[in-house]
Amino acid sequence: MKRLAWLYHVLVFILVGLDQLSKAVVAKNIFLYQKVEVIPGLVNLTRIHNRGVIFGALANLQSPAGRLLLTLISLIALAIVIFYYLRTPASAGLIKFSFGLILAGALGNLMDRLFRGYVVDFIDLHLGPHHWPFFNLADSCITIGGLMLIIFLIRSPRRELCSPSC
Repeated sequence: MKRLAWLYHVLVFILVGLDQLSKAVVAKNIFLYQKVEVIPGLVNLTRIHNRGVIFGALANLQSPAGRLLLTLISLIALAIVIFYYLRTPASAGLIKFSFGLILAGALGNLMDRLFRGYVVDFIDLHLGPHHWPFFNLADSCITIGGLMLIIFLIRSPRRELCSPSC
């Protein structure tokens, strides 16, 4: 069982590494706001600096106090995720995997926020003129992990074991 637990830690480490590597490659090779078409009409790589949270939310908090607040919120959220990640047994595979994805994404974006002062976003999904907010691998990990966790909690077998008086 300990070996299985280490696999989750390795997964988190690999995902954080891939996130940081992808951001470094983009930062080195794509100018700020430069658009590189990957799949015409669907996917671009466009480097932006996100000073907000996931998908650019709260990006208008430009003051030092606002940035400090976002960093503190990120640290508190990270502490909560670490707590549940470490308390979830490796045998609870999908839950542990979900928390691992969220942890990797939170760490990746927090590293950017602490070392760069902003998060590098670069994935630009669009259908014609309609664009999804810019994001990165860390945002994808957080979103997929969060959705998996929500689905698992909704479909939890405990609900089936609960009597009508619950």
